[in-house]
Amino acid sequence: MLARAVKNALRTPPKPLFRFRGCVDVHRHAKSAASSRAVSTSAIQPASVDDTDLIAFFDQPYAPQKLTSPTGIFGHSSLTTPASFVALADSTLRRAQLLTERILRARESREELFRVVKNLDRLSDMLCGVIDLAELLRNAHPDPAWIRSAEEVYEKLCEFMNVLNTNVGLYQVLRDVLSDDEVVKFLSPEAYQTALIFWRDFEKSGIDLPPAQRERFVSLSTEILVLGRQFLNETATPRPPAQIQWSELQGLKDIGMGARLRLQAKVTKRELLVYPGSLQAQMIMRSAPAEEPRRKVYMAANSSTPEQISLLERLLRARGELAQLVGKKSFAHMALGDKMAKSPENVQHFLNALSDHTRPYALRALRTLSMRKQIHLSTPPFPTIQAWDRDYYCPPEPPVPPHTLPPLTLGTVFLALSRLLQALYGISIRLAETMPGEVWHTDVRKLEVADERTGVLGWIYADLFARQGKPGGAAHYTVRCSRRTDDDDAQGDLKYAEERDHKAIRLSQDFDASKCFRLPGQHMTFQLPVVVLLCEFMRPTIGRGPTVLEWHDVLTLFHEMGHAMHSMIGRTEYQNVSGTRCATDFVELPSILMEHFLTSPTVLTLFDRDSTNTLREVGDHHDDPCRSIDTYTQILLAMIDQIYHSPSVLASQFDSTSALTKLYQARGLIPYVPGTSWQTQFGHLFGYGATYYSYLFDRAIASRVWRRLFSRNPLDRDIGEKYKQEVLRHGGGKDPWEMVASLLDSPELQSGDAAAMAEVGRWKIEDEVAIPNRH
Repeated sequence: MLARAVKNALRTPPKPLFRFRGCVDVHRHAKSAASSRAVSTSAIQPASVDDTDLIAFFDQPYAPQKLTSPTGIFGHSSLTTPASFVALADSTLRRAQLLTERILRARESREELFRVVKNLDRLSDMLCGVIDLAELLRNAHPDPAWIRSAEEVYEKLCEFMNVLNTNVGLYQVLRDVLSDDEVVKFLSPEAYQTALIFWRDFEKSGIDLPPAQRERFVSLSTEILVLGRQFLNETATPRPPAQIQWSELQGLKDIGMGARLRLQAKVTKRELLVYPGSLQAQMIMRSAPAEEPRRKVYMAANSSTPEQISLLERLLRARGELAQLVGKKSFAHMALGDKMAKSPENVQHFLNALSDHTRPYALRALRTLSMRKQIHLSTPPFPTIQAWDRDYYCPPEPPVPPHTLPPLTLGTVFLALSRLLQALYGISIRLAETMPGEVWHTDVRKLEVADERTGVLGWIYADLFARQGKPGGAAHYTVRCSRRTDDDDAQGDLKYAEERDHKAIRLSQDFDASKCFRLPGQHMTFQLPVVVLLCEFMRPTIGRGPTVLEWHDVLTLFHEMGHAMHSMIGRTEYQNVSGTRCATDFVELPSILMEHFLTSPTVLTLFDRDSTNTLREVGDHHDDPCRSIDTYTQILLAMIDQIYHSPSVLASQFDSTSALTKLYQARGLIPYVPGTSWQTQFGHLFGYGATYYSYLFDRAIASRVWRRLFSRNPLDRDIGEKYKQEVLRHGGGKDPWEMVASLLDSPELQSGDAAAMAEVGRWKIEDEVAIPNRH
């Protein structure tokens, strides 16, 4: 059961959007848009010309391009070849070195001390702007030469970034800034928050350790990286096949594939070899009336070698040692200090409260499955549901919309998205043509995001169609963050520069200058955000017609657009806290909330360009009897994540399988199966160690926000403006607890203490829109 949930989680992970910290925001309070409107309306407005243009824009086979002279990637004229990208990295590296030297000299004048936080943010943006571009290109570009250059750029600048993270001089300058009362009073709340982020990152790097301990810190960090990569590789390693007798497959509900399998076994007179994860394995788990073949497939899917278990435990121990080296009780204590949760104890308060609330519902659902098994096998009342029974007695079904809708072509979905954003925030999505060379593939569409009052907010590049070599799944890349640039004083970086330096940094200077735009009616210049959405939908063709999405694809697109709007609206003066650059356990709130809008009949009318069709509820739409079991399973996954990152991993007798067994015995719903060790397939243990609870946490908050604010009138502009002003526009520049408390008018949450975490755990996650495999 848990293993199945692990695999689902890996397919739809709560993604961290950034690998590097060191970007800052000073939030400037703007006049609320709501105050400038005489009335609020939730009436459904007809689709605009810009909205309807989106249909043809996405549904035609080819994206239009301007008939202009060629440019480079994202319109940067210098980025026309793979070699030019490496040249940009070299130019950026030298420019970053000059800025680093300036920050190290900051104590020479009071004026420079006041600029330290701003300059640290500039330094981070300078590097991240190229690193984030490299991260995108090495994953999305189809040309191997571009991929190789992106890999080179990525490694070169990351190496320098790692050097900065351990630069004692920078740490000491920042320490002097934070201990200077006059400078601290000068900093805005967002700038001060940014300074603290830098400070915490330095401390996490063990920067103030003695030389011997510092050397051990570096060694452990390298070991963790190597072990983590090996662990992730092992999670994808095929497990040995289950050996199934043809007689065990009698009565398969899947007549087609089942008949072929039985015939194959009967003719060959050999056992069937069924590999975990294959279509045959999935069919057997859902369709085989006999328990034995399902048990065999489950056991095969959740087996581990001693080497795989040892690899995971070595990773967990190395993390524990690293945390204790910097004075933390455990890796969880080290990881959670800058999150909403603040500590593993607070996470446990949340999980315990959520577990107490969810468990009765899950037990009732389990009783339903037990009655199905009783009827099927003619057993005495309430037979035990085993791990291999779950999919048979409650087979996963794809999610469906609650009402009938027109064909959901990709263009129709973007039409609905634009109309929703216009109704809520006064923001529209407009098509934008690309110039030759601007995008990495002809499939890529460019969108301009505009606010009705302030003009262009940024751009979205939509790379939505599957192709060979492209990563699977959906992702949101922030290629460029919002940042104020008119107060940069970049000329001060060159005070001690030599003549050759001026030439060396020109590429980097031109690259940054092309990203700056003066805001209408203001004297400020901002770098506007650019994000990329990656999906793997079927490409439209002349013969087949436009791309028609399944409902789970629509949910995915709304989710990713929630991230994109956070990036667009979260315009801040410091890039380190712009948009989605916020706490891991807060970043999924806007994206999950976007999915909730798809539960509203009012919102679903937006898919009809005239909003004239009457929606009819789908006849077979029903409550999922296994939904609460899935939620409870996710709670157990979050609990084992906390256990694996607690001080217990450093005990000589620590055994990851034994810890899993004890958790099952104490809190599980379905009996643990001896001989299984699915933890070696829990890939999130590396990328999201000690923070797996975050997705549940944001689901609880999103569900509360939806019910309290939007459910009755989801297109209410005043409510949309409140959410926009209280949450989205701040990015990560404000304490998320303050944002949530203000949004929900719940001042008791503002402290973000153990009581607040437990209170969120008691909120009902009743709108399970974000759960994979809804039934």
